[in-house]
Amino acid sequence: MNNLISYFKNSYEELMYKVTWPSFASLQNSAVVVIIASLLIAAAIWIMDFGSRNLMDLIYDALK
Repeated sequence: MNNLISYFKNSYEELMYKVTWPSFASLQNSAVVVIIASLLIAAAIWIMDFGSRNLMDLIYDALK
């Protein structure tokens, strides 16, 4: 039981005094980067899906 109390006490002290939290502006910049990267990856996957679907349609039509 003493180890558990010591663990929570040490965790609290580390979070309060040793962890460096990012600023709000830094969080906003990071969020923008994540949103842009997500949109670019989604667009790349959509383009690959669109291209492969059209390619498969051409192949299936040629085999009919």
